[in-house]
Amino acid sequence: MSAHATAGRLVLVPNTLDLGATPEPIDHVLSAHALRRAAGLQHWVVESAKTARAFLKRVDAAVPLAAPLQTLALQELPRARKGSGTTIEADEWKKLLAPALAGHDVGLLSDAGLPAVADPGAGLVAAAHALGLTVEPLAGASSLTLALAASGLNGQRFAFEGYLPQNATERQQRVRELEQRSRREGQTQLVIETPYRNEALLQALSLSLQPETRLSVACGLTSLTGWCRTQAVSAWRREFQTAGRVPMPDTLPAVFMWLAG
Repeated sequence: MSAHATAGRLVLVPNTLDLGATPEPIDHVLSAHALRRAAGLQHWVVESAKTARAFLKRVDAAVPLAAPLQTLALQELPRARKGSGTTIEADEWKKLLAPALAGHDVGLLSDAGLPAVADPGAGLVAAAHALGLTVEPLAGASSLTLALAASGLNGQRFAFEGYLPQNATERQQRVRELEQRSRREGQTQLVIETPYRNEALLQALSLSLQPETRLSVACGLTSLTGWCRTQAVSAWRREFQTAGRVPMPDTLPAVFMWLAG
């Protein structure tokens, strides 16, 4: 039960997954309930204000916003500097949640997909729980679960690793460690990469994994041009050897998955 009887909620609003692609009508991806809920919120914490405004314009085209877009309160999530060793202080999270403590529902929005899943918004969700606020997740697309479902790999046991090391030697070592875990536990491994490195990662995986391991790539699954391909690493290697490269989009996020036999 909430520690604040009159407090608002933290509402986890799903975004679309077509960032970097030609947008489709938003009601092709989000439910009517999610759209109505998003349209009624006037306080937001977002990963990017620019992306959030674009999202809310698309919501408004489907379900009119309760207040003009320019009047909505949009606060961006704080970011700890990479390598700084600093963390976000509790007071910073509490400040972002001040509207909820005052009785207003607050929406949390990522640039793509579900907030707080492979996303910096997890810290805000943890802070909401610490403050006794109710967290309300709305159903929407997750790139990780959609990719896993489309891959044909083991959906019963899987692990998300996030980003692999950029150093080639360290990356190869980590991939082989994860492949051994996959073989030992029958566990599908999932990783992501910055879009402009998609093709380089696919090539690195095809060289580092064992030929019989199944490697799957999913990209833009909720867009008209979305796709998922699963085949043995040996088949990926043949493509690279034959054509010199396997083209990958450099603006669309992708999910890479493998399952060792």
